Amino acid sequence: MTLLALIRHGPTEWNETGVVQGRSDIPLSDSGRALVATWQQPEEIADFEWVSSPLKRAVETAKILSGRAAAIDDRLVEMDWSEWEGMRLPDLRAQLGNLMKAWEAKGLDFRAPGGESPRDVQDRLRPFLAERAAASRATAVVCHKGVIRALYALAVSWDMTDKAPDKLHDDCTHLFELAADGTPQPYRLNVPLTVQDE
Repeated sequence: MTLLALIRHGPTEWNETGVVQGRSDIPLSDSGRALVATWQQPEEIADFEWVSSPLKRAVETAKILSGRAAAIDDRLVEMDWSEWEGMRLPDLRAQLGNLMKAWEAKGLDFRAPGGESPRDVQDRLRPFLAERAAASRATAVVCHKGVIRALYALAVSWDMTDKAPDKLHDDCTHLFELAADGTPQPYRLNVPLTVQDE
């Protein structure tokens, strides 16, 4: 069994103001940087190899959390939102009606004009997962919400047309086990990165 730990990057100013980021390369905000500095990686992933999305917010989160520079893999980049990047979610909802209803109706095939769908993200993740499984490399991945949701959907055969079977929280590590061919399945979800009070 090969374990894969997924961690979402810390907050950016765009996250804090409800702006769609996608592949826009926005760094952590000052408050996001301070938040990540309070996180502690779970002991069980301390010896994992660290890999990051190429975007600044993920690279910086990985370095703060692991204490070292992570390897970069372009396949972990956030879902491409194309022309919707830089727009605020309330503005998109006003323009499109109820954005979530449109998303849920198309599920894995929802995409911004000129952008990617969650199914596209799954397709680019599959070779990465297969490589990690073939090498038996336990890996901590710092990436993005869209990537985590796409991998989770693959793991539980969720078509994204309704609510997810599990709510995936930020400030957490989500552990998956990879079959020999790289097929993921949930192992432990929502492992807190914040120190819990005794």
